[in-house]
Amino acid sequence: MLSMAYDEQLLIRIRRVLNDRHDIIEQKMFGGVVFMVGGRMTCGPHGDRLIVRIGEHAAREHIGEPHVLPMDFTGRVMKNFAMIEPEGLRTTAQLQRWVQMSVAYAELQGPKVEKTKPRRSRPVPKPRRGL
Repeated sequence: MLSMAYDEQLLIRIRRVLNDRHDIIEQKMFGGVVFMVGGRMTCGPHGDRLIVRIGEHAAREHIGEPHVLPMDFTGRVMKNFAMIEPEGLRTTAQLQRWVQMSVAYAELQGPKVEKTKPRRSRPVPKPRRGL
């Protein structure tokens, strides 16, 4: 989420949808706010739109429906994401559909495991010959 202001009312509505869950972490990211489950991004407001991480298959399936666009901030479409325009978020049921879909995708992926960097191997020094 590039540094673009987000709609505070949309943020409040997302919080309400997620209010009964205790495994959600709200985190500032990319100049906005995202919601995380198990260390994985689910959704967040971007301007007056909602960004959802729903997986490549679901994104392909839904992009092209009314008010559903590909997520493209840098000239490259992010295949696991979709962007929902305000007209597709007018009712609580519409918002719930997208938020729950993004949470379900994060749960399907399982908790994110921190990757540790492999230690660089150093060549074994050759023994010195006596002087």
